[in-house]
Amino acid sequence: MKFNKIINYLLVIIGAVVAIYAQADEKQDTTILILGLFCLMLGVYRISRSIPSKSEEEHHEN
Repeated sequence: MKFNKIINYLLVIIGAVVAIYAQADEKQDTTILILGLFCLMLGVYRISRSIPSKSEEEHHEN
């Protein structure tokens, strides 16, 4: 469980750094930018998957 959390946050950080790096160049490399955004979105998706929705919480409380 803890290992998955570390991977998720690393994906977000690496994706953000790569996306910023691809934007910083005078000539943008689209492939690197897309890969960075993919890593970023994958990390955010994996993190958000572990957060329960409000409607599920309210349903379990009743």
